[in-house]
Amino acid sequence: MNFKALFAAGALAVAGLALPAHADVKSVAPDGMVLQFKGEVALSRDDAWSRLLNPSAWWVGDHTYSGDSKNLSIDAVAGGCWCELWEGGEVEHGRVIYLKRNEAIRYNAPLGPLQGLGVNSVVTFSLADGSAAGRTAITVDMVVVGSSLSGLDKLAPIVNDVVGAQVKGFTALK
Repeated sequence: MNFKALFAAGALAVAGLALPAHADVKSVAPDGMVLQFKGEVALSRDDAWSRLLNPSAWWVGDHTYSGDSKNLSIDAVAGGCWCELWEGGEVEHGRVIYLKRNEAIRYNAPLGPLQGLGVNSVVTFSLADGSAAGRTAITVDMVVVGSSLSGLDKLAPIVNDVVGAQVKGFTALK
């Protein structure tokens, strides 16, 4: 599956969708990008944490290798896999490198086409108290570095749109 084409198609598909209140390309260069996304969900911190660890409930299926987010799972322990398993295939999207219950989970996670570029990518999902009782704020920080041949400056807007759509999915209750 050509994930550069899939990311490009996904970017076009989500262009008309409202992204989280704050999606930001913080820094970009041919050899790196720093992205940040912020949103809020009408869930307690415990419930938001449970939702975060169940990506099949909020990840957009079009942005999976199998085409179905129900194939996603997270083993929420240090070294655990953020994986996708389906008949005939499997992929490790990320490996848990930090976890603090109800506060943060960090992955070594070169998502989608970034895997094929040989880059290092760290994605951190952080939860905090929201603007009112029963609400939880989420911040997703993504730092990607590679060689200047990676062309990350050209991929940054696409990755921003795709990851932003996932944060939007997390904050939307289904």
